Amino acid sequence: MSTAETFDHKRFLANTTRQPGIYQMYDGEGVLLYVGKAKNLKNRLSSYFRTSGLSLKTQALVEKIRQIDVTVTASETEALILEQNLIKSHRPPYNILLRDDKSYPYIFLSSGETYPRISFHRGSKKKRGHYFGPYPNTGAVRDSLNFLQKTFQVRQCEDSVFRNRSRPCLQYQIRRCTAPCVDYISPEDYAEDVRHTQMFLSGQSDTLMKELADQMETASQALEFERAAALRDQITALRTIQSQNLIEEGRGDLDVVAAVLQAGMICVHVLFVRQGRILGSRSFYPQANLAESASEVLAEFVPQFYLASEGREIPREIIVSHPIEDSELLSAALKEASGRQIQVTDKVRAHRSQWVQMATTAAEQNLTSRINSRKSSLDRFLALQEALGLDEMPQRLECFDISHSSGELTQASCVVFDTNGPLKSDYRRFNIDGITPGDDYAAMEQALQRRYTRLQKGEGKLPDILVIDGGKGQLGKAKAVLAELGVNNVQLLGVAKGTTRKAGFETLYWAEGGEEIVMSSDSSALHLLQHIRDEAHRFAITGHRQRRDKKRRTSTLEGVPGVGATRRRELLRHFGGLQEVQKASIADLAKVPGISKRLAEDIYGHFHD
Repeated sequence: MSTAETFDHKRFLANTTRQPGIYQMYDGEGVLLYVGKAKNLKNRLSSYFRTSGLSLKTQALVEKIRQIDVTVTASETEALILEQNLIKSHRPPYNILLRDDKSYPYIFLSSGETYPRISFHRGSKKKRGHYFGPYPNTGAVRDSLNFLQKTFQVRQCEDSVFRNRSRPCLQYQIRRCTAPCVDYISPEDYAEDVRHTQMFLSGQSDTLMKELADQMETASQALEFERAAALRDQITALRTIQSQNLIEEGRGDLDVVAAVLQAGMICVHVLFVRQGRILGSRSFYPQANLAESASEVLAEFVPQFYLASEGREIPREIIVSHPIEDSELLSAALKEASGRQIQVTDKVRAHRSQWVQMATTAAEQNLTSRINSRKSSLDRFLALQEALGLDEMPQRLECFDISHSSGELTQASCVVFDTNGPLKSDYRRFNIDGITPGDDYAAMEQALQRRYTRLQKGEGKLPDILVIDGGKGQLGKAKAVLAELGVNNVQLLGVAKGTTRKAGFETLYWAEGGEEIVMSSDSSALHLLQHIRDEAHRFAITGHRQRRDKKRRTSTLEGVPGVGATRRRELLRHFGGLQEVQKASIADLAKVPGISKRLAEDIYGHFHD
């Protein structure tokens, strides 16, 4: 097997996220080999490419891998459910497949009794009571029952055991049951615990937690501190388990299609949702054409995907990440092909909007991995050599960018690319001080002086080409700084937005010959320059935000702009304490009354950036 045919795992892992999610491994023919989940995708995927310690079966799998797609989820629980759904629907050869095709398990809550019982259930639903589910596997049911037992203490013992008890069992001693078998709890209080259990299982968690928060506040004001503490613990437990389950939500059959453009390449990621469950996902990489936006990409991709493919299933609803022009015409064509009404929409809310975000994140991650593959990166450097008329291919590029908020806390970034792509170990940031606020020329001058003074002293490698994000003014400032420092063997290239300010229409200023260079929008060389410029911008923005937030950060919520006394009270009431606020996700924070999504992001950043 030639080296060119093997999977470049080092380049792939260098750009893999550390978030939770699932990964799908494909062979050279695009056949799905294996589906796995991970709490940390980068760490888990790295374990497949160790030099030792792999089983023979794992080695055989790794040898066949030619592509890995990832889908980021909000939690490890979501990753588990999505993994099981994908395995069940695709049956990959390297996954453990269940020989029996058992139905999904449920949680059963009996009714018509003074002290109802909660239990695991699979099979026909003949007993009198409420059935909650389905769950992806028995482990998920056991975990849920264990949580409910600790939180609401509703009995789980068999009826025969319950009727013959004369004293409390061990579950009462360890606070997993309130001992209704010996009347240690009144039927009214037990019914309240059952009602809370039913609210949680039926998806009314928000209403339940509001009710518990009210009760906690009342108990606290009445100096019933033990009861208030117990209610606080219930709220905390509910918050912990409630992380939104986007993998199985709602009903219906639909596809979610998200498109991402970056550095002249395109990725379209499709989530396949059936009966409210995400049962599959796949990334596609159409050839870059005249499309300049995600909307234009989707306008071309969706008709080809559903109308030009033999036997392609067309769901009743297609959700797209960006609006498509003439979507009504597309719906009519899909209706004619399928014989039923098809809705194409980009206006969605609640869990559907988060499905769109999940698909978009997957597209971004997979496209980044593809862009940074060894072959793609090397081809772009060769194209840059040809476009600039260089005798030798450049081996190292550097690019600078400036970021600030109305002149506040200015920061410069320096990113480095070599023929393998981004070289993140050589990235640098510079805090800029002692200049007039908002003076980008002075900021660029200071950053270049500090960077190349160090390089001249032998603290690093000089680049072959220095890329400046800006026009003739910034390029002239860079040229003056290098001349002053005696740096003569670095060539300068300015990248300025064209008159349209759209990607693909940049104007290049080549300091070597003093001329302007215009490259076609599909040029690999231009895509390389767009990539390094965008990476410098991202790195500068991220660094500036971290510096700004570090300055503003205090130990409590009082340091978050926009969070006054009322909102602090709502946050603490909603989560039961400051520690739980610190642990909350952006989505959970945004559920608090008076907290917008943007403010939720600020609060999250206050504790995590």
